[in-house]
Amino acid sequence: MLLILLIAIISSIFVFVKNNSGENEIPYTLFLMHLENGLVEEAYLDESAKIKIILDNSNEFVTDNPRTEGFKELLLMHDVNVIEKSQISNQIMPLIILAALVFGLFYFRKNISKQAEKEMSSMSSIESGEYNTQIGFKDVAGNEEAKASLEEIIDFIKNPKIYKEFGVRLPRGVLLYGSPGTGKTLLAKAVAGEANVPFYPVNGSDFVQVYAGLGASRIRDLFKKAKEAGKSVIFIDEIDCIGKKRKSSSVSGSEEGDRTLNALLAEMSGFKENEGIVIVAATNRIDVLDEALLRPGRFDRQIEVELPDINARYEILKLHSKNKPLNNEVDLRKLASETMYFSGSKLENLLNEAAMIAIKLRAKEITNEHMNKAYYKVLVGDEKLDRTYINKKDKEITAYHEAGHALIAKLIDKTNRVTKVSIIPSTKGVGGFSLNIPVDKMYKTKKDLLSNIMIALGGRAAEEIVFGKDNITTGASSDLEKATDIALSLIGTLGMDDDFGLINLSVLMSKDIREDKNIVMRTKDTLDELYCQTVITLKNSRDLLEKIAQELLLNETIDENDINRIINTFEAVS
Repeated sequence: MLLILLIAIISSIFVFVKNNSGENEIPYTLFLMHLENGLVEEAYLDESAKIKIILDNSNEFVTDNPRTEGFKELLLMHDVNVIEKSQISNQIMPLIILAALVFGLFYFRKNISKQAEKEMSSMSSIESGEYNTQIGFKDVAGNEEAKASLEEIIDFIKNPKIYKEFGVRLPRGVLLYGSPGTGKTLLAKAVAGEANVPFYPVNGSDFVQVYAGLGASRIRDLFKKAKEAGKSVIFIDEIDCIGKKRKSSSVSGSEEGDRTLNALLAEMSGFKENEGIVIVAATNRIDVLDEALLRPGRFDRQIEVELPDINARYEILKLHSKNKPLNNEVDLRKLASETMYFSGSKLENLLNEAAMIAIKLRAKEITNEHMNKAYYKVLVGDEKLDRTYINKKDKEITAYHEAGHALIAKLIDKTNRVTKVSIIPSTKGVGGFSLNIPVDKMYKTKKDLLSNIMIALGGRAAEEIVFGKDNITTGASSDLEKATDIALSLIGTLGMDDDFGLINLSVLMSKDIREDKNIVMRTKDTLDELYCQTVITLKNSRDLLEKIAQELLLNETIDENDINRIINTFEAVS
């Protein structure tokens, strides 16, 4: 079909060019007048509709071909040099051109086909170079529980025969799951490093292809390489890209994603017992993975890699500060206590930013000042250097807003630490912040959640008390989002509300049982009640609110010692 279309196009172009060659055309009657006057020097005759003539002044024209029997004799009688062109010679050139084009088309298609085969062959081979990682557990701070679980896997890789003698079937696959930046990839590298075996790292997105069958082919190629190497560790990062739950409505194996997942399941099931190959995978979304991946014989060992606790954060900070010139005044233990909810990668980034700030300021060591600047940058972004555009009123609103957060945190729970309050705007659009650090513990109580809601509402409550209900601002938008999220979890998920009881609404939603209106109204009532408590608490401590806000307006940033000093002074006077 393509060839026919090409021939038709080429023929049309040739005819068009031939019929519109650009030569001057004169009427046949004018030609006859030139002929009678002896002005025609040459004429080219053929079977076409036009003839070409050359006058005695060398001008060329075309005119209609009469195709009469005595036309040639007429020209000869007027001493015209007649040049005849046969039909075959007239058409041989376009035929040659057409043949050349057809040949070129077939040659091009043949080469494209060969190139496509080459590319498909190349694309089906996964880019996963074998290499021996030099990373061990000594390079992984924290994650003690995860490392303990992986010790068995390492011993299995080193000594598979012992496990075979005891008839033990160890997991073929280990799934590391948890929040981003908690060290899942680092642990996988450490497993290969501790076992001293080749490491094959790939990403789940490497198997997501537009060409049918390529993903499955890459899976087979990866496992083939690992089997040829013998003992080894295959690491698949972001496995949720290829391991998502298969749709029950789709035809089995009809979708490319299903083919790739089926290939992975088949390869994992095809391992011989105790041959020393372990597949380690990582994901942030274990809830979306297909159940077939999680059954025994596949990824049957699942290890949660959690955010580090205070001791783990201290170890991580010590590890990443070894090659950095820290001043003696930098207290890593204190820094660990102030970095709750920081992942390992975020802690590493904090020290790295501090080092870059120190270099920028041409300092010889990293000091607390550099650490504070880096902490602010990692938390909320760079400080805005030009703050002249902020008017006095906006600055006051921010100061009372952040003072409200800080004061509520201290008043409702004495164990809360408010380590820093700032009204310096950042490049991420934050006008200020109040950093509240609760006690580091395993579980949160209902009281903790209610306190967190009140702390989030403290800024809006302070605005209403100081500036009036009609002058509250948009500055509390993120606070309201946080408060609503906690309240919804408390009521609909955690079974901590008296009216809704122990029902988990996520289960009801999955079974299409709707309680939208009821839960919205109950959440509203809860937030309203807690907001009233927050307003009353701040009104009863209005003098403290004023003192903290005024100190913020004076210094722009205050720390835990400043807040404790203000509260202790006020209590002593009272």
